[in-house]
Amino acid sequence: MSTKRFARGGAVLAAAGFLVLSSAGMASAHVTANTTKDPVQGGYTKVTLRVPNERPDAGTVKLELSLPAEYPLASVSTKPTPGWKVEAVKAKLDTPVKAHGREVTEAVRTVVWTAEPGVRIEPGQFNEFDISIGPLPDNTEQLLLPTKQTYSSGEVVDWNKPPAAEGAEEPDKPAPVLKLVKKPAGTESDHHEAAATETKAAGTDDTARWLGGVGLAVGALGLGFGVGAVLRSRRKA
Repeated sequence: MSTKRFARGGAVLAAAGFLVLSSAGMASAHVTANTTKDPVQGGYTKVTLRVPNERPDAGTVKLELSLPAEYPLASVSTKPTPGWKVEAVKAKLDTPVKAHGREVTEAVRTVVWTAEPGVRIEPGQFNEFDISIGPLPDNTEQLLLPTKQTYSSGEVVDWNKPPAAEGAEEPDKPAPVLKLVKKPAGTESDHHEAAATETKAAGTDDTARWLGGVGLAVGALGLGFGVGAVLRSRRKA
């Protein structure tokens, strides 16, 4: 094989490899939901939406997150993102839920981030947007968080496809997914029971100390009376 043919073949392989890597990068560059630790069913968590810009000639200027209607979240709070206006839009619930000992009849359904003038996620960049949510449902292992990404060109990309089954190919526009883990043993009810036991033990200990103190006081009083009687009898003698 000549040197020219070898060089030409190497160039073709390099180009093919570059295309494969580029395609893989583009396929994996989508909006994702991330947490610092595994979110627990029935608990609260902070969710970070990571939003990459996939277009070479336009910037991301708006993001709209939809929260699941079938699993209403009574508590949703947003963290300010410099250069972005955030709005949490509420809606009435078909079935009220309880949180913090009260009945909740409406909940946040969408969270919208809008870039201020002159601000956007530039090509080749990404940004992160934080929310705090809960209580998380205890009857599902995942939350689907469909998200719409709007570009300065007017294009809207809807990341709303559910995750593929194990071993299947990833969908074209997968929605961010929050995986939930079961509540570990020794939480909530166990903690309440332990706290009650400690309170009871502390109360019993305090009662014993109080009775002991009363006994010492009575003993000291009796000793005082006895000493006084001896002194009086000696004086009379």
